[in-house]
Amino acid sequence: MSAQRFQHKVMVVTGAAQGIGRGVALRAAAEGAKVLFVDRADFVSEVAAEATGADTAGFIADLETYEGAASTMAFAVRKFGRIDILVNGVGGAIRMRPYAEFEPAQIDAEIRRSLMPTLYACHAVLPHMLAQGRGTIVNVSSNATRGIRRVPYSAAKGGVNAMTQSLAMEYGAHNIRVVATAPGGTEAPARRVPRNATGDTDQEKMWMSEAVNQVTQSTFFKRYGTLDEQVAPILFLASDEAGYVTGAVLPVAGGDNG
Repeated sequence: MSAQRFQHKVMVVTGAAQGIGRGVALRAAAEGAKVLFVDRADFVSEVAAEATGADTAGFIADLETYEGAASTMAFAVRKFGRIDILVNGVGGAIRMRPYAEFEPAQIDAEIRRSLMPTLYACHAVLPHMLAQGRGTIVNVSSNATRGIRRVPYSAAKGGVNAMTQSLAMEYGAHNIRVVATAPGGTEAPARRVPRNATGDTDQEKMWMSEAVNQVTQSTFFKRYGTLDEQVAPILFLASDEAGYVTGAVLPVAGGDNG
C-alpha cells in the first residue's frame, strides 16, 4: 500500500463537513488526492482548509435536490478537470421511533435524506466518468437494513445497496466500479449540525436508547466502531488496490452484517 495511493486522483466526497465523510476527505487529501469537500453546511470550506498543503476545495450544495448533485459534479470538473472517485457520504437517520409512530412526512424526509443524495449524485457523475472511460463510486450504506426504530432509514439504505449492485453490473463494461460499505454504529464527535433540527422529545430519546442498545448488542464486539475503522475500508474500496472489486457491499459493523 502506498502512502500516496491517491496521487493524481480527483475525489469528490459528499457529506464531508462532519463524521465519516469528513474523515474520508481529510485522509484522502493526506494520501495525495485532489478533493472536493461537499456539504450543505456552510462551514465545509473550513473543513477543506484543514487539509494543509493539499489541493482541496469546499462546495456548498443541497444534495437532496438533483440540482445540487449536478452543480457539484460540474464544479468539480471545472476545478480539477475530471472526477476519478465519488464517495457518497450523505445520509443518516433523522428520527428513531417505532414505524407505526412515523408520520407520512417523516417517512418521506428519511428517504429524501438517505437515498436520494446517493441516487442523484451517481446519476450526475456518470456522464463525466463515461466521457473519461473510467471511474469509481463508493456508496456509504448501513448495516441498519436490519434493525429497530428506523424502518424508513433501513429502506433507504436497502435502496443504496440495490443501486450499488445494479449500477456495477450496468457500467462494469465501461470500466466504472461501484461499491459500498455498510457501517454499523460509529463513535463520532458531536455534530455541529444535528440530524434532527427540531430536537428529540423524552419519548424519542427513549426510543433512540433502545435502538442504540440493539445496535451495540448485535455486534460481536459489543461496542461501536471508530471513525478510523470506517474510513479505512471506504478508502481501500476507492483505491486501485480494489481494482477487481465491484458490486460489493462490505459490512463494517463488528459482525452484525444487517
